[in-house]
Amino acid sequence: MTAPVLRRADAPASPPSGPAGAAPPLAEVLGPGLDRLAAQLDETAIRRDREGGHAAAERELIRASGLLALTIPTALGGLGGDIVDFYGVVRRLARIDSALAHVLAFHHLQLYGVSLYGGPAAIAHGARHLRETAEQRLFWGNALNPADTRLVAAREGGGWRLDGTKSFCSGALGSDRLTISATTEDGGFLIGIVPTRREGVTVEGDWDAFGQRQTDSGTVRFDRVRLDGDELLQVPGVSPTPRATLRSQIAQLIMSHLYLGLAEGAFDAARRYTATRARAWAASGVARAVDDPLVQHRYGDLWLKVRAAQSVTAEAVVRLRDALDRGEALTAPERGEVAIAGAEAKVLAHRASVEVGSQLFELTGARSTSAEFGLDRYWRNARVHTLHDPVDYKLRDLGRFQLDGRVPEPTGYA
Repeated sequence: MTAPVLRRADAPASPPSGPAGAAPPLAEVLGPGLDRLAAQLDETAIRRDREGGHAAAERELIRASGLLALTIPTALGGLGGDIVDFYGVVRRLARIDSALAHVLAFHHLQLYGVSLYGGPAAIAHGARHLRETAEQRLFWGNALNPADTRLVAAREGGGWRLDGTKSFCSGALGSDRLTISATTEDGGFLIGIVPTRREGVTVEGDWDAFGQRQTDSGTVRFDRVRLDGDELLQVPGVSPTPRATLRSQIAQLIMSHLYLGLAEGAFDAARRYTATRARAWAASGVARAVDDPLVQHRYGDLWLKVRAAQSVTAEAVVRLRDALDRGEALTAPERGEVAIAGAEAKVLAHRASVEVGSQLFELTGARSTSAEFGLDRYWRNARVHTLHDPVDYKLRDLGRFQLDGRVPEPTGYA
């Protein structure tokens, strides 16, 4: 099957123009609204995971839920949710559908970038970008992959011309705006905003991993694409402030919450199966699987993996929230402590998601491997997503910090 390609000629209809009506109260969106969305995604999660492809209808459910405006200030038409609210939503949806949780999370990661970077688009036009997102219910995608340096920016007129390719572009397919990063001809680096439907932008639906199948993480190609000066978020040659580098920490904790949601979802699904469908092993001497002491022991062991990840991840969120509240007063050492807390959360959530997703089958038995139950999706999604960046380097950072107090240098991954 040929991978779908999104070009200007066959782009989806533009998002609703003009105000979408007054934003509902935050409590309503995070209460009944989130419950309703979770139930809607849950109805089709197993089937969609099996089929893969672009979840256009489900993305419209997210758009209709109001959650695209979750982290936008109320003064700009958003819901005014904070970082704690944001991660809570990501984790809740990841228990059910980690791919769509990823798409929503990366939408908000781009919005945080608009607020954190210090270029012209952030300083002079950031409020406009956020207000338009809230009013028009725009969906943002990511073409900022720092490991892929094939996109090049050349000066042209009063702006820039973009040529090249970006891979692993989460949420790009079906998006309205893209955050991009590019190298410049003189070895510099810039970050900017490009409307997905701008002339020369092509989004390819070529994501074919065995997990996270609906994250729309395809390839984006740029052919003489215009980037105006007022669309720059990070200007070449200008070093980002410690506050601006918190974007990578927001991203790392997105990963942790996706992994944590997967671990919790896998644990709950296995527990329900054991209680309602599993059969006790003949040698156990009990009538019900839930009464088998070995099964009880293993569930206790798995729960501790989840519980440790929950606790450390919650602490990391508080540290990140406090750092964001510090604003431009945030120092490099303080930022480094946020990175250490995030690394602890990343490692424990990584381990919990992979181990619970794998070991659950030893507790649910052979019948649980039927495609009917879709229990394999937890492990597949965790296994694919935990390869985002090597967890061994997080362990190195933690060990180095414990040995000599060094904190990680800011990068796109640390």
